[in-house]
Amino acid sequence: MSVHPSAVIGDGVKLGTGVTVGPHAVLLGPIEVGDDCWIGPGCVIGTPPEITGVDHPSEWSAPRDAPGVRIGARTVIRELSTIHAGSYRPTTIGADCWLLNRVYVAHDCLIGDRVTLSAGVSLGGHIQVGDGVNVGMNAVVHQRRVIGPGAMVGMGSAVSRDVPPFAKAYGSPVRLHGVNAVGMSRSGIADSDVAVLASAYEQGRPPVELPASLVAAFAWWTAAEPARPLV
Repeated sequence: MSVHPSAVIGDGVKLGTGVTVGPHAVLLGPIEVGDDCWIGPGCVIGTPPEITGVDHPSEWSAPRDAPGVRIGARTVIRELSTIHAGSYRPTTIGADCWLLNRVYVAHDCLIGDRVTLSAGVSLGGHIQVGDGVNVGMNAVVHQRRVIGPGAMVGMGSAVSRDVPPFAKAYGSPVRLHGVNAVGMSRSGIADSDVAVLASAYEQGRPPVELPASLVAAFAWWTAAEPARPLV
């Protein structure tokens, strides 16, 4: 473990083995950080949610009764990123994620594994992001939206609708532009299954019959209860 002496580590912060915390980072508990994570200079993690009436501590190291933040193993959080504590559930970042510089994750977000949030991405409160999602630079996601597993959101997008699994979506406001064929192929999904999903999305609907390789992703999507899906 390597924690820079200028970092502020509050009570209730649990750091796994091999964790690196950079200069001037601020971590306010309760926080659980998995093994081998890297937290860059100037990151702020665990500050109170931006909700009217929420108490703000006067002491940076004081114990707090709050849901806090959970971060999975091997996740990299680059410089100047901010992750707020949850209001009723822990704000959660999965394992093997990449949060690039200046990323903002608001309270109560649930981020899956192997997610990439590129530089300048902002996520509003209560957002759910599935495994393997890639969100491009400076995209903004409205609160309570759902982004399905394997989706690709283009840079600069304004995401005011729910993005289905393995979709390629971009624009302001965001629109569906087919499937994330490259990401699906890299995940080992057969070309024939990619074609099935592409055909369905061209018709503006999910597949009538799901190939086996897509069942888990769409089960996650259904359980997340998207309120404003693009399809």
